[in-house]
Amino acid sequence: MTVLASPDPVLLIGGGPFGQADLDLVRPFVRDVVAADGGAAAALAHGLMPQAVIGDFDSLSASAQAAIPAAHLHRVAEQDSTDFHKCLSRIAAPLVLAVGFSGARQDHFLAALNVLARRIGPPCILIAGDDVIALCPPRIALDLPPGTRLSLFPMGAAQGRSTGLEYPIDGIGFAPDGAVGTSNRALGPVVLQMAGPMLLMLPRACLARLIAAL
Repeated sequence: MTVLASPDPVLLIGGGPFGQADLDLVRPFVRDVVAADGGAAAALAHGLMPQAVIGDFDSLSASAQAAIPAAHLHRVAEQDSTDFHKCLSRIAAPLVLAVGFSGARQDHFLAALNVLARRIGPPCILIAGDDVIALCPPRIALDLPPGTRLSLFPMGAAQGRSTGLEYPIDGIGFAPDGAVGTSNRALGPVVLQMAGPMLLMLPRACLARLIAAL
């Protein structure tokens, strides 16, 4: 069931740590704001009113709930999915930019990466520390400056082809318990063709370039 539909990218705020610099990074690209459960309090603290709050509400404070119109609150009681999963599966948008899903509990961060790997909901970019992280689509062309760090981490068996990387990936069998692609470098524009669930990680300064590619 869709809770929020937008023709533009949507900002999704979680309950983990993030700062004003993260919001400044993403705000030029988004209009609507969705909060995952306790992320509503963080949104309010930064002067943002969520158009929707989605989750099981186990971490939504009474004060935050009272400050948000009842029509914006969407409680999903089931415990078989995370709040990140609940949100992405109920957003209809071309892209989601997510902050507040890394940097605190690593089980929550790993669960968010699992949701990305399962292709749930719209394409999503996680803002995570120094990085922006997305699931690599079957083909992506990235306009990157020479020397840009580009890392690939498989969430299952994966293989691909590349042009424009210092260390080509052609012929490599990637796996979480095998080969991974940490700290490769772009020679300039990069094209990746990928089969299997592969996370793409770039420096946060490349967010606009990643959005354009997705």
